[in-house]
Amino acid sequence: MGVRWTKEQYRQYLEKSNKKKNKYNARKVVVDGITFDSQKEAQFYCKLKLLKQAGEIRDFGIQEKFELIPSFEKNGCKYRPIIYIADFVIVNNDGTTEVVDIKGVETQVFKIKKKLFEYKYPDLTLKVIK
Repeated sequence: MGVRWTKEQYRQYLEKSNKKKNKYNARKVVVDGITFDSQKEAQFYCKLKLLKQAGEIRDFGIQEKFELIPSFEKNGCKYRPIIYIADFVIVNNDGTTEVVDIKGVETQVFKIKKKLFEYKYPDLTLKVIK
């Protein structure tokens, strides 16, 4: 015979099973009112804040978008643009710009977007931190 649950036990079971888990076990973290996809990203943000305060870097941005392929229309079908969203964009004191992505796992989609990014933006450096 199976186990019998009370209504409360069953409700708790449903709450636990309905919580979405991240595919790569990353947990979202909030720092300064900004939600980061992982603890590693949040730590990198804190590091960048300190570097900016110390004058080591000029500035930095979060979640900046780069268009890899523009939207287009072909045979009556509309295709949306392909966008890459960088975790961080750092402007160094010498004026150079660095694009940084924090990755636990490099997916096939990311590898393709990285290639497209490198092709379309040859003057920028895309740095992947694992």
